[in-house]
Amino acid sequence: MSKQATASSEPIRDARTLGMGKMLVLGVQHMFAMFGATILVPIITGLSVQVTLLCAGLGTLFFHLCTKFKVPAFLGSSFAFLGGFTAVKMLDTGIYANLSEAEKLPYACGGIVVAGLLYLVMAAVVRVVGIRRVMCFLPPVVTGPIIILIGLILAPSAVTNASENWWLAALSVAVIVVCNMWGRGMIKIIPILMGVLISYFVALCFGMIDFTEVAKAGIVGLPPFQLAKFDLSAILIMAPIAIASMMEHIGDMSAIGATCGENYIENPGLHRSLLGDGLATSLAAMFGGPANTTYGENTGVLVLSRVYDPRVVRIAAYGAIILSFSPAFAEIIHSIPTAIIGGVSFVLYGMISAVGVRNVVENKVDFTNTRNLLIAAVILVSGLGFNGFGGLTFTIFGSSLTLTGLAIAAILGILLNAILPGKDYQFGEDLQGDTSVTFQSNVNK
Repeated sequence: MSKQATASSEPIRDARTLGMGKMLVLGVQHMFAMFGATILVPIITGLSVQVTLLCAGLGTLFFHLCTKFKVPAFLGSSFAFLGGFTAVKMLDTGIYANLSEAEKLPYACGGIVVAGLLYLVMAAVVRVVGIRRVMCFLPPVVTGPIIILIGLILAPSAVTNASENWWLAALSVAVIVVCNMWGRGMIKIIPILMGVLISYFVALCFGMIDFTEVAKAGIVGLPPFQLAKFDLSAILIMAPIAIASMMEHIGDMSAIGATCGENYIENPGLHRSLLGDGLATSLAAMFGGPANTTYGENTGVLVLSRVYDPRVVRIAAYGAIILSFSPAFAEIIHSIPTAIIGGVSFVLYGMISAVGVRNVVENKVDFTNTRNLLIAAVILVSGLGFNGFGGLTFTIFGSSLTLTGLAIAAILGILLNAILPGKDYQFGEDLQGDTSVTFQSNVNK
């Protein structure tokens, strides 16, 4: 990559060529991309926004350490466990009989600690069995539609948020499009940040920003940590959700790899990314934070900015850690109008699905093959259908377990690919296919 590289058609893999100032701005853009969804989880569940930001920052850094600082992923709050939080809050027998919803939260976090440890089990399986045997169950005909689903499933939340104020949401989308299509220099690679800042400024001019809570909050303050507690009922509710979140992790890793043109599943390895995600999740929950997961929002930023340097993502992590010690800043983030978050999400979520389409196209998945057509059809319909239906809920040992639409789609896709005859893709045998957009690194590394 030439040092003269800017926001041209060529991606930037070493952001140091841009200078520290521009790297900082790019890092801030990644922070803005993750803020809306990351803080939404504690708002819904009752967990602390400050603890959530701290765990997201530290979890991201820990993930980068486990993945040899190669994967430009940000770990934010996972939505997969929201149903589990609701189920734990509804427990009213045994030790839960006289507890308030807030007092039940540590037990939900204890279940998430165990869920994170299940990642380590999966990582060990990948390490022992080998990535090629595992990837036989995850060809592009499976991972492509799953990536598409990640964006499509998130789409309704973008519409819901945007509906709070359509013209403000449209303004944020318009700014992003203009900056990305016709911007020059640095403006072209920070469209998300520009979309948030300009829309926020306009909202401020129209008196749409409420600073009441900001004025009440202190400038500096420690996050209110809360140690996890463990009970079998909560564990049986929360821990199995790891099955769903691990499927989402694999899909996200495929999406990031497809975006950056690297085979992160092979190098540094799926076992390392699972290890980093799992440990980050367990550590976060141990101190009162939500489960972590690799963030699709930040993958969307990678698509738009075409800056794939993990250093930029780590700058966002450092920023999240610093800001987690400011109650006032947490309230400022709360003051961003929901419509702006919705408008930004319109672009980001769509970009994720577009990456999935590109994954399928550039890996030349043959949809004249009835087998491939059936697998993709079942993944897409089950993912969207069950997500709107609320997933599938099972009763195990008196506790309910809910599988999300994306988890059901991933499980069915993997099973169909394993069962149906006529496979036309073998990882590791067709080096040209493996090293296309989704897998461009050397599979022999």
